[in-house]
Amino acid sequence: MLRKLFFWFLGLGFTGAIVAVAAVLYAFWHYGKDLPEHDQLANYEPATVTRVHAGDGRLLAEFAVEKRVAVPIEVIPQRLVHAFLSAEDKTFYQHPGVDLPSIAGAMVRNVIYVIEGRRPVGASTITQQVAKNFLLTNEVSIERKIKEAIIALRLEKAFTKDRILELYLNEIYLGQGSYGVAAAALNYFDKSLDELTIAESAYLAALPKAPNNYHPTRRTAEAIDRRNWVIGQMLDNGYITPEQAEEARGLDLGVRDRSAAATAKADYFVEEVRREVAQLYGDDALYEGGLSVRTTVDSRLQDIAERALRGGLMAYDRRHGWRGSLGVFQDIPEEWDWRASMETVEKPAGALPQWQLATVIAVDGEGAGIGLEDGTTGRIPFAELAWARPWLEGQKLGPKPNGAGDVLTRGDLILVEPVLANEEGEAYPEGSYSLQQIPEVSGGIVAMDPRTGRVLAMSGGFSFAESEFNRATQALRQPGSAFKPFVYLTAFANGFTPASIVLDAPITIDQGPELDKWKPANYSDKFYGPSPLRLGVEKSRNLMTVRLAQQVGMGPIAETAERFGIVDNLQETLAMSLGAAETTVLRMVTAYSELANGGKKINPTLIDRIQDRYGRTVYRHDQRPCEGCQNVGWEGQGVPVPPDTREQIANPANVYQIVSILQGAVQNGTGVRLKSLGRPLAGKTGTTNESRDAWFMGFSPNLVAGVYVGFDTPIPLGNRETGSSVALPVFKAFMEEALADTPITPYRIPPGVRLVWVDRSTGERSSQGSEGAVLEAFLPGTEPGSGYRPPSVTEPTAALDGEAGGTANGEEGGEAPAPRPKPPAVENIGGGGLY
Repeated sequence: MLRKLFFWFLGLGFTGAIVAVAAVLYAFWHYGKDLPEHDQLANYEPATVTRVHAGDGRLLAEFAVEKRVAVPIEVIPQRLVHAFLSAEDKTFYQHPGVDLPSIAGAMVRNVIYVIEGRRPVGASTITQQVAKNFLLTNEVSIERKIKEAIIALRLEKAFTKDRILELYLNEIYLGQGSYGVAAAALNYFDKSLDELTIAESAYLAALPKAPNNYHPTRRTAEAIDRRNWVIGQMLDNGYITPEQAEEARGLDLGVRDRSAAATAKADYFVEEVRREVAQLYGDDALYEGGLSVRTTVDSRLQDIAERALRGGLMAYDRRHGWRGSLGVFQDIPEEWDWRASMETVEKPAGALPQWQLATVIAVDGEGAGIGLEDGTTGRIPFAELAWARPWLEGQKLGPKPNGAGDVLTRGDLILVEPVLANEEGEAYPEGSYSLQQIPEVSGGIVAMDPRTGRVLAMSGGFSFAESEFNRATQALRQPGSAFKPFVYLTAFANGFTPASIVLDAPITIDQGPELDKWKPANYSDKFYGPSPLRLGVEKSRNLMTVRLAQQVGMGPIAETAERFGIVDNLQETLAMSLGAAETTVLRMVTAYSELANGGKKINPTLIDRIQDRYGRTVYRHDQRPCEGCQNVGWEGQGVPVPPDTREQIANPANVYQIVSILQGAVQNGTGVRLKSLGRPLAGKTGTTNESRDAWFMGFSPNLVAGVYVGFDTPIPLGNRETGSSVALPVFKAFMEEALADTPITPYRIPPGVRLVWVDRSTGERSSQGSEGAVLEAFLPGTEPGSGYRPPSVTEPTAALDGEAGGTANGEEGGEAPAPRPKPPAVENIGGGGLY
């Protein structure tokens, strides 16, 4: 009987084993027949972050669907690998893809968990997690676990353990937008992988199960407990010593934000770069391709430019008064819980980071008491309210306030900034604040290297958070008199000299049937008679410019404007000579850079180089050939010099003539406020009709900057507001700081220029030291006394002057301009280098 029972149970067990094997085989066949192919992982390229860096290497921005930095397994430190193996899969290098003992243990625990109503747990190996993350869903089911195991076994046959671990460590989500260990190291600790400590590695390894459950600030205690458990596992597995474990357990989490020193802010610039990269390579490459974009921006100059523009906009805004509070809390009781009221409002998007939202809780003769958004209180002294005269229609001002009650009332919602002292330097009590308001006026600034066209700084408004519209590149505005240098440059190329005389007198131009007569005027509404061209630029004489343009012809002027990239297809009407055509700050800065570099064509650029995820250069702005620059060992030879391939778009001698005159505009003309900087500077103001647009364009020998200020919906800036009062101060603030501690460099004079002392007011020869003498630039043979008779415009013509006349070009009702004499031939004018 025992023998029969033995064989019966043996047969039953054998039959059960066959059935079990068959069941397993069936399950593998049934669940494995429609599984996704794992071969795609062989060439898997995870979506990685595109990083944009400044020219000095500081991080500007990251663009990504998933913020991931993919790294090969070879560069992942063993300390970090050991932490993840200890936390997730300590037998990873021994099992075939599934860990049967762990699965059995999980099954026993899940019986208890089901009875207790808790979520069942798995026993997934790292290989199974790779299968789930890459090829399956997060569905909680037996079927998914079976599929996961099948794929894991296949993965182990297809790939090495290191490749599977590499996929896992680069794909896993670790919280705070971090995909993969490299991104997590940066986001949590601002470190590269090789800088992580044992404690930091253990914390990252603690996160895969549930990152939100171990948040470093919201659930610090749980995070430390989980980290310490990982450290214990590392000790048990022999990866660290007891001393190392004890030291690591005693440390805080040590989480910190990305270093401010390693990042820079350039929102408008970055948005231009983002659009350009997307246009070049598409959105997929931008947000998933892991590109490395090295831009042209100089972090120091960018910071200066943004502060200069904001300061100028705020200064203008304050000159035109207080537009009132952001809002008012109504029906305030005597015992007012202002803190509860403040919880219902948010700081406006355009407010600067250092500004705080506040409400007025009391007003007296000496100032106003305020409650701040953080629940504290402060006070605004009356001296910080004295500027707040009421704004009136047309940018006018109401009466000066006599007390705080003339500006603020209880319940007003306002913006304030901490202030330490008044304008005289007298210290305020602690907790003092100044009243602030977001300017309605806006503008743009661009700084450029004139030799290369590299944009070194750009800001397109007061606040990118308030408006992403970039006034430096997208706003088409009239440059006004800032265009005039190109009219005069055209005249120099057509026989005129800086000493040529042009009549400054009233002009009336008949624009044709059924059109009003055009009567341009000087800003001063005065007339100065015959004057040399130098004064026409320095003093920004409109009437001289119009007469000169009529004599030279708008066709050549339009050609110059197009050649310098200011506008395309300039309308050939005389109003265009006064800057009536619309253009952008970036275009104007590029044109002035081509003056600063001696008439060489440049292409403005925001990007130096783009590399793909493997470090291969896929875009380079500088396309010059350079023999001996690459793959050459150094054996004491000189540095290779790339050729200058820039197109010469104007005679360098003529360009220097206008540069010299623009220096005079700074020393004696509309840009005289810059004279105090004591630097070689050249520049030109620009102001349009009714002061709707205010400009200043200027440059040192090695740095060009341009500023525009105006309202987005063009309205007058106000009485006596011009490029000199609105835009020039921004330029001055930028240049003063940008050029500080840099050597003073003179403008370079190209070959083919003869310098002669002439009288500034008459254009006749003078001598050094004489009153009004200026060292003027001439082409050899065209200087006064040489016998050359340059063209001049000293007589009114019926086509231009008087109440009845012909068209602007002199074809009806008056004499056509006389043929323009050509200057004598001059040798060795070409070239000239950069100056």
